[in-house]
Amino acid sequence: MSDNNFKLRNGGGCLCCRGCGRQDRQLNTYDWLADIPGNNEDQEMVEVQFKNTRKGYFRNSNHLKLAKGDIVAVEANPGHDIGVVTLTGKLVPLQMQKANLKPDVEIKRIYRKAKPVDMDKYYEAKAREHSTMIESRQIAKDLNLEMKIGDVEYQGDGNKAIFYYIADERVDFRQLIKVLAEAFHVRIEMKQIGARQEAGRIGGIGPCGRELCCATWMTNFISVSTGAARIQDISLNPQKLAGQCAKLKCCLNYEIDSYVESQRKLPSKELELETTSGTFYFAKADILKGEITYSSDKNILANVVTIPAKRAFEIINMNKRGEKPDNLLSSEHQRNSSKPIDLVEQESLTRFDKHKSSNKKKKKKGNKPQPQAAANVPQDAPANNGNEGRRQENKKPNKQHNHPQRKQNNHEKQGNRQPQDEKNQA
Repeated sequence: MSDNNFKLRNGGGCLCCRGCGRQDRQLNTYDWLADIPGNNEDQEMVEVQFKNTRKGYFRNSNHLKLAKGDIVAVEANPGHDIGVVTLTGKLVPLQMQKANLKPDVEIKRIYRKAKPVDMDKYYEAKAREHSTMIESRQIAKDLNLEMKIGDVEYQGDGNKAIFYYIADERVDFRQLIKVLAEAFHVRIEMKQIGARQEAGRIGGIGPCGRELCCATWMTNFISVSTGAARIQDISLNPQKLAGQCAKLKCCLNYEIDSYVESQRKLPSKELELETTSGTFYFAKADILKGEITYSSDKNILANVVTIPAKRAFEIINMNKRGEKPDNLLSSEHQRNSSKPIDLVEQESLTRFDKHKSSNKKKKKKGNKPQPQAAANVPQDAPANNGNEGRRQENKKPNKQHNHPQRKQNNHEKQGNRQPQDEKNQA
């Protein structure tokens, strides 16, 4: 059985493995149309990926049989470039719409599958990328340009080089292009990228433990503001809010719509709840859970009470009518109320430590044999009994120091035993 016909049976359905691409590549796309009959016949448009996150769409004018992972030589200006096929079939036109490609854009074509000669030129050009980047950085520094060259990408035939740079302001690099062309003898192209694009090109692992979104599936970067953190009640800590690009994390925008919708169902933070026992002020809110915590003091947490949003609206309506409830909690909630939550305990460092039970100590104390009284000692006992009594007394020195009366009684008992021992020796 060939790999293309392999299917993984999962319950009553099946999962075609042809839809899976190379997971080690950035911006990988799962072909969920791969198992549809006739999908492979439509191979007019093909998605090809180059170094890092650069992708392009090409026309398969020679009707080559291409599959994911094939290395092809495509048309470039000038010469040709080498890339890897990442998507074929009916999903390619949908990806082109997602990339907002205009219909009048000239689509280049695929020449052929890469030959060994093409691969030799490709590896030779790639071997020069790192040294070119280091040398170009020094050239930009000598020209006093406020820019950082983050990466260099050579074309597959080595006739062209793309320099990716980062700059906060507009840079006049006309003189830089002349110097680079004279130094490397190739056609120079400059592309400005942002900090997020650079992080996507480099890749990495985020604080969530997963691969960076900008390196896996994100193509359009939307601006993120601190208002997204305020809406979600996230502390404005720059170290936690910033990603590896030193900008605000893109994931702050993922759930903001849900928080905005849920926050509309909560009362305003400025409203105060009046009760017979006093006035309660807003402290914090669990937006998704729909619960609000009120405090009797406006500045610190005191007499904290957590109630649902429904109960808060009931009290607000009662205050508008001039009525004041006895408590913030409803009668039903008071019956089912659980233990109070300690807000300071959640920040304790020992909250996960297991408390050792004292049952073992109690069992050990209960199993200890009690010492025999001196009155039970027989008169014909050997002389070593007096020494054994002294050993038992020496085992508990702390108790003897704490109880001086017992110490005196022990000396009296030892004095009564001495004449008996002398009689036995006689």
